[in-house]
Amino acid sequence: MNALRNRVQLIGNLGMDPEVKSFDKDKKMARISIATNEVYYNAKGEKVQDTQWHNIVMWGKTTEIAEKYLKKGQEVAVEGKLVNRSWETKEGEKRYATEVVVNELVMLGKKDAA
Repeated sequence: MNALRNRVQLIGNLGMDPEVKSFDKDKKMARISIATNEVYYNAKGEKVQDTQWHNIVMWGKTTEIAEKYLKKGQEVAVEGKLVNRSWETKEGEKRYATEVVVNELVMLGKKDAA
């Protein structure tokens, strides 16, 4: 049962090209956002599409793959864990973020014809 603790799997489309930052010599991090869509019918029988945006963080080899191959609009599957973090702005405001830290990335959809 431990394998199920704090585990997230998402399939969605990238809302942006990866934003890559380098730390020290060899350490890289990539940030992307993924949109997931759910379609359902409300009580009136109307079709409703609900889009949720998820903040995704990648480190190491996954970052290198993302930097080289991922582009806005592409469909991907990610598996990772939820992480909550907080910080204070220069103005003294407390900010919060929930992110998925990726362990595994799979590129889906059609390959580019290039």
